Order: sequence, then C-alpha cells, then structure tokens
Amino acid sequence: MKSKVYFTRELTPEAVVKLYHALGATLPGKVAVKIHSGEKGNQNFLHPEFWKPMVDEIHGTIVECNTAYGDATGGVRDNTEAHLKLLEEHGWTKYFDVDLMDAEEPDVVWPIPNGKILKENRLGKNILNYDSMLVLAHFKGHPAGGYGGALKQLAIGCASRAGKALIHSAGKTDDRFETWNRHASNVEFPEAMADAASSVAEHFKGKIAYVNVMKNLSVDCDCCVVAEDPCMKDIGILSSLDPVAIDQACIDLVVNSEDPGKEHFMERVNSRNGIHTIEAAADLGMGSREYELIEL
Repeated sequence: MKSKVYFTRELTPEAVVKLYHALGATLPGKVAVKIHSGEKGNQNFLHPEFWKPMVDEIHGTIVECNTAYGDATGGVRDNTEAHLKLLEEHGWTKYFDVDLMDAEEPDVVWPIPNGKILKENRLGKNILNYDSMLVLAHFKGHPAGGYGGALKQLAIGCASRAGKALIHSAGKTDDRFETWNRHASNVEFPEAMADAASSVAEHFKGKIAYVNVMKNLSVDCDCCVVAEDPCMKDIGILSSLDPVAIDQACIDLVVNSEDPGKEHFMERVNSRNGIHTIEAAADLGMGSREYELIEL
C-alpha cells in the first residue's frame, strides 16, 4: 500500500500548517518539535519565524541536541552553554519553549534489536518527557550523509553527543573526538542512520508526523559554518506520516526537476550513497519508498 505524501509549491509559514492538517493526524499530549537550530554563521537554515505558526498551532516545544564535532569545524553547538547561547541568538528562545534534550547527562539508551549496524541508540534523556513528536526538516544536502531530511532529523538530530559519535563511527566508539578517526564507510553510515532513526520512530509510533521544506537547496547542511549557497530554486513543502516516503519524494522531486542545478545536488547525494539511508530505513520496516504524491 502506497504511503500518502502531501505537497504544495507554496513556501510560506501558513502552508506548513496547511500541509500538517492535510495529514489528519492528532499529536497528543506534550509535543516535541524537532528542528535544526542552525550553526553559527550558516546562512541557509530556516529561521524560527518560518516555523512559528506551525509550532504555535500544536503548542509544541522546540527540541534539539548537542553536536559531536568540536572546535575544528568552527561550530559552537557541541556544548550546552554555547548551544543555548546560539539558540537565543538565532531567535528560538524569543518565540518558543526550547529544550536542549541532552543538556544534562545521563543519556537514555534505546535498544535496536534488528539494527543493521547499531544495537543501541543514545539520546538526550529529555526525549522521555514527550508524548508525541513533529519532525520539521529542512531538506538539503549534507557533507557526510549526502542529504538531510526526515530520517536524518530522527537519527543524528535526536541523538546525544555520544549517540552521534556511535552513528558516525558505525558503533565503533561513543567518544565524540575519536569518532572522526573511525568514521563509518558510505555503506555503514547510512545504515547506522537508519538504525538510529528506527528507534525514535518506534518510540513515537502512531504519534509522530513529518514536514520537509525544500527551500534554500544547498548541497551543504545547516550544520556547516561555511555552507555553499543554494544550487537550485526552491521546490515546495511536503508532509507525511511516513519518513521513508517523504524523503524519497523529495529526492524524486529533485531528480525530476528541470533545474540544471539538480546535477550538482544529486552528485552530493550519490557520492555519499545518501539514498542508501532511505533503502535501509525501508528494509527496517520504517515505511515505504512507494508513495502517492497529493498536490494541494
């Protein structure tokens, strides 16, 4: 049975709300809203003003986790004090309740019994305080994963620093400094991402929804201090209850675009074996690569 993916070419904050309501979903209780806070210096991340009507609609709490990279990248989100300061500088705390889920240890450890690479996932312990989750993803490229969308938000996005290290090293180490010397291959890394994502999707099963925004389509992630400018024109907004389907639909919209910049974008995706994350997630039973695209 094909999963439903809703799509609009309208790129406004109000369209995000419209696409969410098209799902007919109800997110009960306390709702965690997973966003990307945007690295210091990054010019492409989606600002809090863009997400505000959607977050207000469901009375959600913005959630983030610290990163695993250190000073070598120029990033500042690898420690609680600097990350909280950046969340304020970028305007998140001006508009929303914000929860840095791994601000304090210990991490929560969730088993992944059928994982291809990982047998456990480590997450910010505050994730246990939420009844449901809305994943708001800025779809774009990524230096390591090829692309970033719903699956990356579930995996890297919800993992603690130790959890991120485990994913990037394919389970070899949870040391965030050592992981860069033991980085996974471009087969292991997508599979580890899918493993980690599956544990979050399973935890919130039946109480999780996804929105991907195809705007500022750079080959680089919002985690990059110095990111390449967008190489394609904006495409639109998608929503689904299936993280596999929504990411696959985004890839297909790029591939089927007439924009010449798609060649550069897809070179990034394919050179990192990015689509294998989608393949692995589908193989784990997280969703279907077959979908019905419903344009609104």
